[in-house]
Amino acid sequence: MDHTTSEEGPAIRVRGLRKDYGGTTAVDGIDLDIPRGETFALLGPNGAGKSTTIEILEGYRLRTAGEVRVLGEDPARGGLDWKARLGIVLQSATEPGQYTVREQLAHFARLYPDPRDVDEVIAAVGLEATARTRISKLSGGQRRRVDVALGIIGRPELLFLDEPTTGFDPEARREFWRLIRSLKDEGTTILLTTHYLDEAAQLGDRAGVILGGRLVDVAPIDELGGAGARVPLVRWRDPDGTPRELRAERPAELVASIARSLDGEPEGLEVIRPSLEDIYLDLVGAAAADARDEEGALA
Repeated sequence: MDHTTSEEGPAIRVRGLRKDYGGTTAVDGIDLDIPRGETFALLGPNGAGKSTTIEILEGYRLRTAGEVRVLGEDPARGGLDWKARLGIVLQSATEPGQYTVREQLAHFARLYPDPRDVDEVIAAVGLEATARTRISKLSGGQRRRVDVALGIIGRPELLFLDEPTTGFDPEARREFWRLIRSLKDEGTTILLTTHYLDEAAQLGDRAGVILGGRLVDVAPIDELGGAGARVPLVRWRDPDGTPRELRAERPAELVASIARSLDGEPEGLEVIRPSLEDIYLDLVGAAAADARDEEGALA
């Protein structure tokens, strides 16, 4: 079922979103559109405002100010029909342990108008061997798979995934990535929060970095941080041992020039192409420095 044409407009539209707790601002004026069918990764350190933003979009938390539309509805007033169109995998879930995996999924499937086949979902999350096992007997990683299964059983138009692969081993993470790609192929819109930058790179069409309650960058994954953030870094040591480094749009030409000037390849030569993690950490560091400068100006 292709959900992308079910309504006009983006799956998520946010303007001026703000959330205050007493004298603290957790979310500080976020603007964001997420088109239908996109997988969007929301990145940021703990305490940056990710969870608060997600909870407002899910309808679990009220906002202080701003406009929010999720699947065309204000989540603060979304009814059961609207909630049935969402899939939510929370960062930590506590499912009752007395039921088996299959019993729990079959129960949840009955709550939705057009659920997925229970056995199909069990296979998709890799729980065939434990389908008849009580949830209380599962490992932490297996329980996480149950959380994901419950999030997708209702065939959601919009799926919220909050740190979904916590506790997964590397093989299980890659199986999960295949599942998410198949959901995307069906037209599901996905909002993902993750601390694994490789996961964001593998799954995300675009990413946003949230710091101090503000979105400091939103871009396609391979453009995050701007063109300057992706310029390779060339490092080497001079003949006297002095370490040197330069950023170069054309690193091969720089290396050739250095080699000519030294009459041979320099010691310790490295050409480093920034990873998504490098770019993310640079954004975090720059935002922290800006915040310190603002505090200093106000002091």
